[in-house]
Amino acid sequence: MPSLPQKLAANAARGTGRLSQRLGRGGGTTLPGLVLTRLRPEATAEMARAVPDGVILLSGTNGKTTTARLVRAALDASGARVVANTAGSNLERGVATALLNADGAEVALFEVDEAALPGLMAQTKPRVVTLMNLFRDQLDRYGELEHLADRWRDAVAAIDPATTVIYNADDPAVAEIAARHSNTLSYGIEDPRVGRDRLPHAADTTECRHCGASLHYEMVTIAHLGRWSCSECGLVRPQPDVGATRVELHGLDGQRLAIDTPRGPIELSLRLPGMHNSYNALAATATSVALDLGPEAIGPSLAKREAAFGRAERTQIGPVRVTTLLAKNPAGANENIRTMLLEDHPLHLLVLLNDRTADGQDVSWIWDVDYELLLDSGQLASLTVGGDRGYDMALRFRYAGLEPDQLSVFPSVSAALDAALGAGGAGGELYVLPTYTALLEFQAVLAERGLVPAFWEDR
Repeated sequence: MPSLPQKLAANAARGTGRLSQRLGRGGGTTLPGLVLTRLRPEATAEMARAVPDGVILLSGTNGKTTTARLVRAALDASGARVVANTAGSNLERGVATALLNADGAEVALFEVDEAALPGLMAQTKPRVVTLMNLFRDQLDRYGELEHLADRWRDAVAAIDPATTVIYNADDPAVAEIAARHSNTLSYGIEDPRVGRDRLPHAADTTECRHCGASLHYEMVTIAHLGRWSCSECGLVRPQPDVGATRVELHGLDGQRLAIDTPRGPIELSLRLPGMHNSYNALAATATSVALDLGPEAIGPSLAKREAAFGRAERTQIGPVRVTTLLAKNPAGANENIRTMLLEDHPLHLLVLLNDRTADGQDVSWIWDVDYELLLDSGQLASLTVGGDRGYDMALRFRYAGLEPDQLSVFPSVSAALDAALGAGGAGGELYVLPTYTALLEFQAVLAERGLVPAFWEDR
């Protein structure tokens, strides 16, 4: 079918978004872009070219939503008019939907699905691309991690040399990809006090992408991230341009960071917990530096930013404070567990496991999560599991050593939440660990009860 004229296609797409909201079928964050790109396939590229100060793309397996929010905070503080896919619709259709509503924006900021990144890099001709990490995730959709890394490498090799590539120096695969580009800015964690002495069993990239030899680690932070080198070919982790020289983790209350940048040092009190958010803050800082923002703007704006929905978001439900921690793959789930174990009180947990398309239909990854740490700590006070594959999660905890009478299974998210709230007791703390579509279900339950806005209303 030939392309419709741009204005006609855009008006039709906007109309579908309004209809979707009126019918209560969604927030109109995806359908308009899908319609637009069907009616005019070149629309995304055309709209991207119309943004005067260019496009910023952020991608990675974990942390892109939070990092995009942090960069958005810095841009807002600078006075820039920004268009972004705030609700997290991160395929081309979501980017196209956001661009439909650019309304005179000066700069575009998009979090992008890992598999969609190469195509969107080609279409939007970005000013900045931030490559955050590559972890095993949704193997039935992405294939093996090496395949995705190869696609990223080809995409970086094809972009304009003027594009700035921000990359995580602590991820061997990402660092090898970015090394092929001439204009880069790297980031990483330099504080040896937060390092671990060996790789966890769930680490992914443990071999050199140049020669195939096993990598050596002086320090491990998360999964396969850390200070790495190859003794065979001499490939070594680059010295970060933006480095966290001090990382002080304060459980779920947040953290303090000291960050060295080419523009000067930053002392940052971050409301977001865990070392995974240390990396998100570094990625956001490096991206902001590449956009010519100074430390005086970056530090305060990042410090004010609260969690995105489901990413250490806190909600009060009656007498119980509920903290939601998205757990969609081994690396993220393990870091959530380690963060919770920094707390000094008993842990009441609700774990929600789905196996829908956006989660990945292969749930074998739960066997690489260190749930045994919860049992070994003695802090696990109650456990409720739910979701489409709640019984698979119950079996996983049974193999971890939990007795059947120590957990409850409720496939319904609403029923599981009520049971977990009851187990937590008045004035308690409940921690919810959902996969992605389970998070959306959980958010919908909270919205129906009037406790939170719908996720697409997040600004």
